[in-house]
Amino acid sequence: MIESRCGLKCSECKYREEMNCAGCTKIANPFWGECDVKACCEGRKQDHCGQCNDFPCDVLNEYAYAKEEGDNGKRIETCRSWATIKLTADEVIAATEKR
Repeated sequence: MIESRCGLKCSECKYREEMNCAGCTKIANPFWGECDVKACCEGRKQDHCGQCNDFPCDVLNEYAYAKEEGDNGKRIETCRSWATIKLTADEVIAATEKR
């Protein structure tokens, strides 16, 4: 299941319950402020960065390898794996409705 635009696994995020966050695929404005990765991905009408022709781009790399919030590229590998997943009909409909 696709949990975020950048490959972060929201189900493993420490802020999920603390901030009552549903994940960036389900909210308009992240609690943490503006997100360049989310904005770019949604602007390109992608469900996640792994679908992009420019994957992995400088914006995602900078985020994935950030000193404080990065994960040494784990989220990039997650996006890569999501890119190979075939969506169910319900997931396709839900993704289309978001656009």
